[in-house]
Amino acid sequence: MLSSLLVSLVLVVGLSAWTAPTPAGELPAHHLKRGFRNVDPGYDYSLLERTKRLLTLEAAPPRGSAPAVVANDGVELRANGFKPTITWVGHSTFLIQIAGVNILTDPTWSEGASPVGFAGPRRLVPPGLQFDDLPPIDVVVISHDHYDHLDAPTVERISREHHPLFVVPLGLKSWLASVGITEAVELDWWDSARVRGLTLTCTPAQHSSGRGLRDQNLRLWASWVIASPSRRLYFAGDTGYYPGLVEIGRRLGPFDLALLPIGGYNAYATHHPNHLNPEEAVRLFQELRARVMVPMHYGTFDFNREPFREPPDRLLREAIRPAVEARIAILHPGETLHW
Repeated sequence: MLSSLLVSLVLVVGLSAWTAPTPAGELPAHHLKRGFRNVDPGYDYSLLERTKRLLTLEAAPPRGSAPAVVANDGVELRANGFKPTITWVGHSTFLIQIAGVNILTDPTWSEGASPVGFAGPRRLVPPGLQFDDLPPIDVVVISHDHYDHLDAPTVERISREHHPLFVVPLGLKSWLASVGITEAVELDWWDSARVRGLTLTCTPAQHSSGRGLRDQNLRLWASWVIASPSRRLYFAGDTGYYPGLVEIGRRLGPFDLALLPIGGYNAYATHHPNHLNPEEAVRLFQELRARVMVPMHYGTFDFNREPFREPPDRLLREAIRPAVEARIAILHPGETLHW
């Protein structure tokens, strides 16, 4: 059982982001002849190191009280016309309402995040919005294919009941087709698509991909910019910090809202290659030139081993130094923010 659990956990958070030399020719720097890579020269997240860390995991510290879920029956969300709102469902799942379009990011309503039902990370906090209470979903945005961001039962149900357009990074269109989802557009970094009056731009991230041992880094990972004529939002997906992310703010900012991950860092005392810590999230928030930050990717699944309050408390402490704490909006699952 322990070995099955470790294998499941490895598959969820990624085995390794293999860093091969940049191939010759006209391929972009993040492309390989087969698959993709991270572009920061200092990036190092080897399979050997990852396996050693998993095998030497200590017991998780006491988590404390779970965040309270705000009651949300979806009535106001279903009645909303054009008011820009976001609602945190949990982890990296948001309902974004912008210019009359309803968008879900990395949707997961499952009780676990694993390739197998009998082992792997389990959900600690229920979704803040019941699936049946959603408004009609027009667009689904996926950042990458890890199980906590691409949940097969959830996306299959969304496709079946709402028939949205899926907007995904390179390589994911064929995966969606394999589960019967054909309404999809896939983009490379810096490419854009016009969807129902919005511009969706695929932007860089530092992470990895893979849902099994044989497909590591064969599909691209990404963050996303969603822009209407009057609002501009950045959704980071899942990323570690590297200096190249500042280019997103330079090209496409400033942003009204930045949704940034702050959990999953505790395997590293300082800089985790694939996950922002709270201090790095504050830095990126400023570099993106965003007006308001909403933290995510914490306090939902048990593979994030930090106590429930640690990531948001560290975030607020770090935000005091540059005096941006008033611009941090910490939501409870189910809570809606008008922006």
